[in-house]
Amino acid sequence: MTDMDAFIDRLNPDMCVVTAEADGERAGCLVGFASQCSMRPVRFVVWLSKVNRTYGVACAAEFLAVHLLTPDQFDLAALFGGETGDRVDKFARTRWTEGHGGAPVLQDADAWFVGRIERRIDAGDHVGFVLDPVRSGVQGKPDDRRLLRLADALAIEPGHPVD
Repeated sequence: MTDMDAFIDRLNPDMCVVTAEADGERAGCLVGFASQCSMRPVRFVVWLSKVNRTYGVACAAEFLAVHLLTPDQFDLAALFGGETGDRVDKFARTRWTEGHGGAPVLQDADAWFVGRIERRIDAGDHVGFVLDPVRSGVQGKPDDRRLLRLADALAIEPGHPVD
């Protein structure tokens, strides 16, 4: 184990589901690499794996939706993290609505926002999509529930391998 592995093994980031729509095709995946990246103006970045089907749809999209889940929404996380849109219509298995710019918004998410893609940053096996938030919604109060974190999602077998 390298020093970097020991560092990364200590992290326990929030997980989110990112959804996209382009040319009549919808896709979504569970993401562990995401963060606010600017305060003024507010910007948020989500990192999508190049081997993931959602990446291909997101490359053609103008907007992405980012959804926060709670640990009790493990089944929703497993759907978007453990299944691949190459074989399964994930949106037929959950409640969703068309959001701003056509981005699919998961109705049962604890909180969500739709953002316009401002920039794409190639960083190796993942590409960062820098988003300018344009719409958002919440189900609960920020102090009501803990968010789904990496440790909560470790049992989900990825729908696509890392490489």
